[in-house]
Amino acid sequence: MSQVTAEAVYESFTQLAIPERAKFFALLAESSVQGQNFSHEQVFGHLAEDEFTAMEAAEYLDVSISTFRRYVAQGKIKSSNEVGRNQLFATKDLKAFKRSLHAVKARAAAIAA
Repeated sequence: MSQVTAEAVYESFTQLAIPERAKFFALLAESSVQGQNFSHEQVFGHLAEDEFTAMEAAEYLDVSISTFRRYVAQGKIKSSNEVGRNQLFATKDLKAFKRSLHAVKARAAAIAA
């Protein structure tokens, strides 16, 4: 009888569609971390040097893919790598851009108040 390895589970996970990955994390959170407090670093630290696809980056920024593509076309976000025709975006760049989006929204809310 063969043993399931972490590498095999991870390989299967990487083949899942993005919505299924999100569902996996939701199920994992519900069943195994209720009542536990994890730091941002514990949960997302492994992504610090990772790269996201355009779709993953748009989801991270909580914008539509068309809005994300517009940001790229306007030079607001630059790809860090290209694999074939696919652009990849560095986590640190996306994190900095997300912070700037929040700062703009906060300033707009303060002006409106």
